[in-house]
Amino acid sequence: MTKDWNTRTKLVHAGTRRSQYNEVSEAIFLTQGFVYDTAEQAEARFIETGEDEFIYARYGNPTVRMFEERIAALEGAEDAFATASGMAAVNGALVSMLKTGDHVVSARALFGSCLYILEEILGRYGVEITLVDGTNLDEWKAAVRPDTKAVFLEAISNPTLEVADIRGISDIAHAVGALVVVDNVFATPIFQKSLNLGADVIIYSATKHIDGQGRVLGGVVLGTKDFIRSTLEPYMKHTGGSMSPFTAWVLLKGLETLDLRCQAQANTARALADALKDHPALSKVIYPGLPDHPNHALAASQMDTGGTMLAIEVKGGRDAAFQVLNALEVFIISNNLGDAKSIITHPATTTHQRLPDEQKEILGISPGLIRISCGLEDSADLIADLTNALDGLGQS
Repeated sequence: MTKDWNTRTKLVHAGTRRSQYNEVSEAIFLTQGFVYDTAEQAEARFIETGEDEFIYARYGNPTVRMFEERIAALEGAEDAFATASGMAAVNGALVSMLKTGDHVVSARALFGSCLYILEEILGRYGVEITLVDGTNLDEWKAAVRPDTKAVFLEAISNPTLEVADIRGISDIAHAVGALVVVDNVFATPIFQKSLNLGADVIIYSATKHIDGQGRVLGGVVLGTKDFIRSTLEPYMKHTGGSMSPFTAWVLLKGLETLDLRCQAQANTARALADALKDHPALSKVIYPGLPDHPNHALAASQMDTGGTMLAIEVKGGRDAAFQVLNALEVFIISNNLGDAKSIITHPATTTHQRLPDEQKEILGISPGLIRISCGLEDSADLIADLTNALDGLGQS
């Protein structure tokens, strides 16, 4: 039935299961285990767990299952597995499908923790990793081999907002039988359906837009029922990366307003990009919705909007960027994104500071680069706040 509902209806109702009390708001099942009526019933459940049966919270929980079913309905996926954090989702999706001797091709522009999983953890156990320019299909073609098992990329890269050609990369990967794993956080499940573009596995840090209010850590992996239940679930339930029931309940409440929030945030991001694009203190404004973005046409073909994130490059490097950040009154300085509060980040010294300088240069993470996550404040206040900070550069 949910496949016929529109987005906002799915976000409010999909996956709902009520107890005998018929509560309006989803119940939080704060229990680590479940009781069986008979020994025979316990034996049967351990042999095969039914659709609405549970054994242990590390394996599954009614509140967590509601979240999984709701996000799967939104994404158009067959199934989902909720995790303790976004990085638990990345780790689980990749490690569960790979073994010693396998080959992975990944976009070079990744969050630092994702690079750690690829190069340090998978590399330590004998998985070969090849990094490429995620926007260059020729590099993907040259790197993919008959023994490539997976390709991994961010749909929109953090923090420079490069846009990957999901359909083109998927065609290249599928030609050799590789699975396509996409971190879709910046694109959001509202603005881009990467499964429809050819991706096989989708990852979200639910800490970001899905919660949207800075409350909890969480993640989710979406894909076919076979991948989720046969490949991912055994790894996750035995290694302990599953989501807590309370977190799932918070995220269910976040999903109810996800579309409304993302639409408002994207409108603000476009307004901010338009207002700043000609500011003399900036060498560039990076926003996929602007016509001068190098991947603008691709972004328009894959996404409904330019998204909720933008980046600016301040002339004068680190010192000028710090002066701008310290002059702001509405924006908060932090390292999260997708929040109701507008957040500003200096990637070179925070989220990506451990990358070698030469790698930062390749990725475009300059000393003057600032990442902006637009929140729910009035866009006029945000424009005024950032414009005033930029106008004050060089003043004592």
